[in-house]
Amino acid sequence: MTDTAPALPNLGTIEMAREGRLLRITLNRPDALNAVNLQLHDDLAEALWFAQCDTGSDVIVLTGAGRAFSAGGDLDHIENNAKNPHLFDHETRVAKRIVSTLLDIDKPVVCRMNGHAVGLGATLALLCDVIFAAEGAKIGDPHVGLGLVAGDGGAVIWAQRIGLTRAKEFLLTGDLLTASKAAEIGLVNHCVPLEELDEKVDAFCEKLLNGAMVAIRATKILTNLELKRLATALMDAGIAYESVSVRSADHMEGIQALKEKRKPKFIGR
Repeated sequence: MTDTAPALPNLGTIEMAREGRLLRITLNRPDALNAVNLQLHDDLAEALWFAQCDTGSDVIVLTGAGRAFSAGGDLDHIENNAKNPHLFDHETRVAKRIVSTLLDIDKPVVCRMNGHAVGLGATLALLCDVIFAAEGAKIGDPHVGLGLVAGDGGAVIWAQRIGLTRAKEFLLTGDLLTASKAAEIGLVNHCVPLEELDEKVDAFCEKLLNGAMVAIRATKILTNLELKRLATALMDAGIAYESVSVRSADHMEGIQALKEKRKPKFIGR
């Protein structure tokens, strides 16, 4: 780390730490399985923006504290948005910023998927460059299970990782995959025993840090150009469709069913 490296931001729901030229970003709501509430949503945008511009790091690790990577949206937060849909307009701007910043970061971003990655949590993991997932973890985007459109980036990245036909299957059903199945079909790069996760992630990051960083960064920029084109084409429409679905009766039913731990009875409006 250079003497001129900027001070790390102090964020309420995210921990940031440097280890040499490695910047570690940890979602830090472990008691809530790192479910995304308003503060974590906003903090995440700030953390990624800082990481993009940080002169003190060359490689980024994104992970979660505790047992989960991120369990997706915080249910109380989702319900509050459903009851006050005008509040979701703020979320849409932040969601676009999160996706665009992740795609703009020229440093390699490695996901240490220590546990379940669901909904927005899955989108965050899949937008990283390389994913190491712990055995026993699950990943999926069950927006439709809550009567929502998968508009926060899932439609951009799933097809790029596993192809359109498989992506449609999982986005239209909301089914979760085990880490081993996700690795088998190429959704994540590696599935490793939890006790080996740190060793594998650290070794990979060390390999990158010892590499030709100018070439590595430029190669990442090049390989992300198509993703950025797709995000530009899809994100506005995705956010708009999701904003409509936030106001639907099916969304309210999805929330109530989840709270009551029962199967939802959707009516198609």
